[in-house]
Amino acid sequence: MRRALTAGIVLTAATVLASCAGAAPAAEPSADSASSAPAAEAGSALDLSGVCPATVVMQQDWQPEAEHGAMYNLVGDDYTVDTDAKTVTGSLVAQGVDTGVDIEVRPGGPNVNFQPVPALMYLDPDILLGAVTTDAAIVASADQPTVAVASQLTWSPQILMWDPESHDGAETIEEATADGAIVVTAGDVIPSLLKSQDLIDDSQVDTSYEGTPQRFVSDPSILQQGFATAEPYIYENEIPEWGKPVGYQLLSEIGWSVYPEPLAVRPEAIEEHGDCLEKLIPIMQQSQLDFLEEPDKGIALILDLVEQYDTGWTYSEGVAKYSVEQQLALGLVEDDRASGVFGAFDPERMQTIVDDFAPFLVDAGSISQSDADAIEVDSLYTNDFLDTAISIQ
Repeated sequence: MRRALTAGIVLTAATVLASCAGAAPAAEPSADSASSAPAAEAGSALDLSGVCPATVVMQQDWQPEAEHGAMYNLVGDDYTVDTDAKTVTGSLVAQGVDTGVDIEVRPGGPNVNFQPVPALMYLDPDILLGAVTTDAAIVASADQPTVAVASQLTWSPQILMWDPESHDGAETIEEATADGAIVVTAGDVIPSLLKSQDLIDDSQVDTSYEGTPQRFVSDPSILQQGFATAEPYIYENEIPEWGKPVGYQLLSEIGWSVYPEPLAVRPEAIEEHGDCLEKLIPIMQQSQLDFLEEPDKGIALILDLVEQYDTGWTYSEGVAKYSVEQQLALGLVEDDRASGVFGAFDPERMQTIVDDFAPFLVDAGSISQSDADAIEVDSLYTNDFLDTAISIQ
C-alpha cells in the first residue's frame, strides 16, 4: 500500500490498515554489539561527541524506503531494532568513521498514527531532525513552525500516471487529460495545481485515492497520483493484473515546486543545538550523495526494517534499487540551481512555493487566510549550516 500525500500530510483513512498488524517483541541487536567503524579524530568535523545529543533522533514521514536513504545510511552495523516502538538505533557512522554519538531513526505514517512530522517534533523535542515537505511546513507554520536546514531530494518524485493505450500514447499530463479523463488523487492540492493551469476542470476531479492499485487496474481511463521512484516499477513488475509500463509525468515539471522531505528543526533547536547542526548538516548532505553512489548497505537496512516492523507495508529490493536509479536519472537529486550547493534552498523558489501553494492550502481548508497572510518565507528555511563545498558534480 503506497502513501497518499496531500499538503505533505497523509489524509486517507484506508491506509490505516497498515497499522493493524500486531507488534512483535523488541529485537536483539541485528549485528555486532559495537560498531566496527574506527572512531572519528577528536575535534574533527566528523566528531559529534560533546556537541550533539548522545542519541541524535531523526523522524521520517513514512515507512522505510530508499527516498530516505541519507538517514538510514548513517546507522552503524551495531544497530538494534525496537519492533514495539518501530525505531532503529545504532552508532552514527559517517564517511566510514564512528562520530561518537548514536542515531535513532523513526518511521512515520501508520507507525505514528499518521501524525504530521511537525506535530511529532513538538510532542517530543528529542527529535532533532524531521522530514518536513515545504507545503507541510506551511500548514504547520502558525502553531508548530519548523525551519528547513538541508534539502535531500531536490525535486518531488510525485507524478500523475496513466495507461498510454487508453490515452492515445499521451506523453504529458496535458495530453493525457485533454480527453476529459478523471484525475484521482488523495485530496485537493494536486487538482488545485492542475486547475490553476487549465489542465483539468472540476468535472475531472476525484479525491478518493486510497493508495491501492485496484481502481487504476480496473479502470485504465483514469489518471492517478503516484511516485516516479516506485509506481512505474511496481505496476509493471509486481502487480500481475497490470504487468506493463505506465505513462507518467513529474508534477515538478508543471509547478509542483515544493522541496520534498527536507530536513527541518524546531526554531528553538537552532540556538540550542547550533554547534551540533554546524557539523551534522554537512554530514547529512554528504550522506545523501554517498547513499546514491553506494546504496547497498542502506537498502539492506531498509529491507530489514520493513521485515522486522511487520506493519503490512511491503517494499522489495527491486523497488529500492529502482528508486535510486530514478532519483539520479530524473534529476530528483541535484545541486541547487541558484548556488550550485547540494542541499541548499533557493530563496526565489521558496517564495514561489509560498505564493503558489498557500492559496491552494487555503482552498483545501488546511490553513486559514490569516495564517497564509502571516507566513514569512525567510522563517521557513536557512542555508546557514550547509557546507558550500559539497556538490553532486
